[in-house]
Amino acid sequence: MKIGVVTVTYNSSLVLEDFFSSIENQDFLDFHLYIIDNNSKDNTLSKINNWNFSTKTILKNTNNIGVAAANNQGIKLALKDNCDFLLLLNNDTIFEEKLISKLIDAHYKYGSSIIVPKINYFSPSNMIWYAGGFFNRKKAFLNFHRGQGEIDQNQYNFNDKVEYAPTCCALIHNSVFNDIGLMDEKYFVYFDDVDFFFRVFKNGKHEIRFRHDIHFLHKIGSLISSTNKDEPFVNNNFFIEQNCKNHVYFLRKQKNFIAYLNLIYLWFYLTIRFFISKRFKKKWSIFYLIQSSYFKGFKI
Repeated sequence: MKIGVVTVTYNSSLVLEDFFSSIENQDFLDFHLYIIDNNSKDNTLSKINNWNFSTKTILKNTNNIGVAAANNQGIKLALKDNCDFLLLLNNDTIFEEKLISKLIDAHYKYGSSIIVPKINYFSPSNMIWYAGGFFNRKKAFLNFHRGQGEIDQNQYNFNDKVEYAPTCCALIHNSVFNDIGLMDEKYFVYFDDVDFFFRVFKNGKHEIRFRHDIHFLHKIGSLISSTNKDEPFVNNNFFIEQNCKNHVYFLRKQKNFIAYLNLIYLWFYLTIRFFISKRFKKKWSIFYLIQSSYFKGFKI
């Protein structure tokens, strides 16, 4: 059995050493690492090139083509090399030496096509970021992470079926891509994973399984942040634009009556949130950004 591990780098220099160590220490050895670099401007590529790890392929993009398109490049390379499974994996992560072997073991135990681990924040490491994911029918099918922000007291120590998984770490059988297709490259960043796993959910053929007993830490915001450095609780302009327009595009793709109702609901939801949420600066320029980004979603 061969595993293709796909990771996308973009100015990732500060997080690579921990990622390299985690990769090197894996007890499952039959895997190949595909590194897709989105035109990093720091010393990411020099660190990758100097890393003495033989089973890796490096693809250097001449511009930043986005997360979905870069993941697709790695997926295509892995499928071309006849990999049985693909592990989509962020490089701003630290994980135990049995990550791959435990994910594979869960596939054989449950027969699930997709396996995802419990993911905690890097700091504090006892706080949960993801303990299974689902789609919220009351919020325009917006995805949510079970347990996010909770102190990890083993309250999610069970392996169950879930609906959504972040591509931060997801082991996916190659048959899923044959049935579902690749990532939608119209998403530059944000909602690419939501769209993909919603298609898996609607298809109904492939099961997503959450496995709780894997030590996995995510350095949230170390590469792409939704907030400003000087205002850690306020959404930045890039996040607002990408998140608003991509949510609209995601709903438009459903092409059903409920989705169209959710589009109306989403406009009211975003508009009201501007006035009542502390996540938004109370500036008319931000209000205009929310509105214009919403309508940009109809042009994608």
